[in-house]
Amino acid sequence: MGSKFHNVEAARREAQRRLPRAVFDYVDGGADDEVTMRRNSDDLRSVALRPRMATGISRPNLATSVLGQELAVPILMAPCGFARALHPDGEAGVARAAHRLGVISILSAASGTTMEEVAAGAPGARQWFQVYFIGGRTGAAQLVDRAETLGYSGLVVTVDTSAIGNRERDVVNHVPQPLRVDVRTALRHGPNMVRHPRWLSRFVRDGMPMNLANAKGMSINGQPLRPLDAAGMIATEPPSWADVAWLRSRWSGPLIVKGILTGDDARRALDAGADCVVVSNHGGRQLDGVESTIRVLSEIVDAVGSDAEVLFDSGIRRGGDIVKALSLGARAVLVGRPYLWGLACGGEQGVEDVLRLLRTELVRTMKLLGCGSVSDLDDSWIRTNF
Repeated sequence: MGSKFHNVEAARREAQRRLPRAVFDYVDGGADDEVTMRRNSDDLRSVALRPRMATGISRPNLATSVLGQELAVPILMAPCGFARALHPDGEAGVARAAHRLGVISILSAASGTTMEEVAAGAPGARQWFQVYFIGGRTGAAQLVDRAETLGYSGLVVTVDTSAIGNRERDVVNHVPQPLRVDVRTALRHGPNMVRHPRWLSRFVRDGMPMNLANAKGMSINGQPLRPLDAAGMIATEPPSWADVAWLRSRWSGPLIVKGILTGDDARRALDAGADCVVVSNHGGRQLDGVESTIRVLSEIVDAVGSDAEVLFDSGIRRGGDIVKALSLGARAVLVGRPYLWGLACGGEQGVEDVLRLLRTELVRTMKLLGCGSVSDLDDSWIRTNF
């Protein structure tokens, strides 16, 4: 079965049509002037491919492994908070679609679906959990212990959220921080929401899930933690390198550090016990003006050498983008907005449609490139101008 979208941009446009403006902009927007968000895609486009002709490649091998886990396609689903606001299938639907296509899904601690529900719906080891220090080490310990008990096979700690980025589309749209639904926001956004009756009906029937589901049952200093309070703690309790090392001592599986943009920080992550680093600028949603991830990828690959695996995040929109990131040393890539747009359009099936689209594009690119396996990709297949 193929994809109903002819490219990722078509999924984006359909999501824009289906979602209220404030919801669409929350996913689609970046920080400040969105310079970094644009750089991510523009710089990927500037990388030129160098094909080899008459190689007879008809069935390229897309399989790879990340931290010992086999993937059918070199893709992981990036952790994205509040996905359930787009469609009731939410994070559980994302995990099920990923499981069917043989890729890794990373559940955000800021999800609208509990880690227990997600684990129950998508059995298997290809699920990671991304932890925020909600309530400091006390809260993080509770989340990490639950993830380990449930069988999540990798733990991701995001290190680029010492403050929430200045996402001006949200400011213009009067989206509160932390995200919540109350009488005031309902009245403010009501006129736009009623213009999207299908989304509104699903959202209301699903209980308007804008709280952190994983905060349910947590306690800090002996007091129950309200989900609304938990959302506000994500930026007030950012992890330090000492906290990363503490996670290493508590978690028995692979530890992944996400949000790395320099070689020096990549080495710090390894010194703190990371098995893998994710080159990421949060899709341009945090500090605007930083370099695109494709420009800094080689620096980070060189810095870690053979001591850790490197994953690439931020800006992937085409199968050719995956080829470019792998050619510069990434083991696999994370995608975020593309699958969220698919989720908004068709729930779990929409996520699968986007994944199938990227897989189809990757196969075609590999054939035209003349490369028989993603494991053969290196910088001889590309040319950069940076």
